[in-house]
Amino acid sequence: MDRILIIEDDPETAEAVAGVVRDLGLEPVTEVTLAAGVAAAGAGDFRVIVLDRMLPGGDGVDAMARIRAGGSRALILVLSALGRAANRVEGLEKGADDYLPKPFEPDELRARLRALLRRGSIEVLDNDLMAFGDLEIRLKARTVYVRRAHVAVSPKEFELITFFARNAGQVVTRTQLLEQVWKLHFDPGTNVVDVHVGRLRRKLEAAGCAAIQTARGEGYVFDPLVGQGGTARGAEVAG
Repeated sequence: MDRILIIEDDPETAEAVAGVVRDLGLEPVTEVTLAAGVAAAGAGDFRVIVLDRMLPGGDGVDAMARIRAGGSRALILVLSALGRAANRVEGLEKGADDYLPKPFEPDELRARLRALLRRGSIEVLDNDLMAFGDLEIRLKARTVYVRRAHVAVSPKEFELITFFARNAGQVVTRTQLLEQVWKLHFDPGTNVVDVHVGRLRRKLEAAGCAAIQTARGEGYVFDPLVGQGGTARGAEVAG
């Protein structure tokens, strides 16, 4: 069973987080001091670390570099009562993968953990293959396959699906797509993003992969595992 490390000294908060982790079918491991948490992160194999800031032994955000230096590849979600915008920016700039202020709603924590788990399952080896169950994206050949059947995509559609894949499980806004895929730092006043995303989505759905979902009022979410019937097996990687 995959594990999530919880570094939290408040018993009620730790148990609330552990309950969400168990709901996701994962095993929670809890440490209550910063030193013990850093040691556990380096010694164990964890998918995600849920890290408090104000801990016995110091600030969890300041310890993230030590966690990385200890060899941990887990994604880090900071969970803290220090929830002002400046605090969140500081945490993200120092290496957190997400930052959720306290108090939190269990449903939001569950959603954020799911997003991190999907994101953490994506790796690229030898700059070649990104695989999400039945969906494969070959970066060198710039080709896309679903159930080993080739899906013909245009060069711009390939750039789109690659950007989506690198941000799987996250809401991607139209502004992000304009900046990162079209290299436009202004709104051209057209529906170019929606048109291209719509074409790509139809091609994937025709192949049996409903990977692109609309986040109403926000943008899009790329979730190919759910699009394959909800069998979230985790992305596989080949060199």
